Amino acid sequence: MPELHLPVLLEEVISGLRPPAPGLLVDATIGLGGHARALLDAYPECSLLGLDRDPEALDHARRRLQAFAGRSTLVCSPFARMPEVLATTGSPSPVAVLADLGCSSLQLDSPDRGFSFSADGPLDMRMGTTGPSAADLVNTAEPETLMRILWDYGEERRARAIVRALVRQREAEPIATTGELSRLVQGVLGRRPGSKIHPATRTFQALRIAVNDELGQLQAFLEPAVRALAPEGKIAVISFHSLEDRIVKHTLRRLAGKAPPPPGPPIPHQAPPALIRILTKRPIRASDQEVEKNPRSRSARLRIAQRVGDSG
Repeated sequence: MPELHLPVLLEEVISGLRPPAPGLLVDATIGLGGHARALLDAYPECSLLGLDRDPEALDHARRRLQAFAGRSTLVCSPFARMPEVLATTGSPSPVAVLADLGCSSLQLDSPDRGFSFSADGPLDMRMGTTGPSAADLVNTAEPETLMRILWDYGEERRARAIVRALVRQREAEPIATTGELSRLVQGVLGRRPGSKIHPATRTFQALRIAVNDELGQLQAFLEPAVRALAPEGKIAVISFHSLEDRIVKHTLRRLAGKAPPPPGPPIPHQAPPALIRILTKRPIRASDQEVEKNPRSRSARLRIAQRVGDSG
């Protein structure tokens, strides 16, 4: 098991998700189990359901949670299917739900998973075991599709130039490894002297989001997860880039009855009752001390909301 796994914003998650009563905690993206273990330790009156679509991560989490085997259940599933898993396992409405988005340390640090440009490996990037890989995408997708992915998901301003180079390369020979893709992008963009950001960062992020449908999964998850909560139950979401955080922010505001009115002249209507109250006016960020210990926490943003009224 990776020993350097440091769950981000751990103290803030534990205190922010303090359950209103004993019950079920759900870690919808359990990863290596760092947050889950701390939650079970902090709230001994609660049990935990952990989900992850990565079987390898679940194996690590299961070993990490051995001491809590009687209070934890782990299921291999995308987090967007959380309500289905609750139903099929006969679980009660959760008193707290956590979703820690993005990649786990296991995925990022394993060259054979193909998530990182730091070490050469197969160009995979799948968080699960099914569906097209990043290699399938870069070698078969239409150029217009690739440009949209790099522009929308990576906010890559030179998407067109990168895609032209990708198409030239794949016509000669398929792109099969992370090293090949990284060198190709660096050849297009160059590398600014003194920059700590690798030129392929945006491209890798965009392809990873597309391969795993990360934004679609997040949009499918949020409202059903809120509706699944027990009365006064809490939901916490940790995002790592602006696209995720924007979806979380606007969805929680809408469910709190704070969505902006539609454009055009005002139309009288009965606003739907708020499902939640937002507990974090602004996203919680990692402290300088945490960032120094765990650089991956630098971009983390934590938002927390609490269910109001009756569940359902």
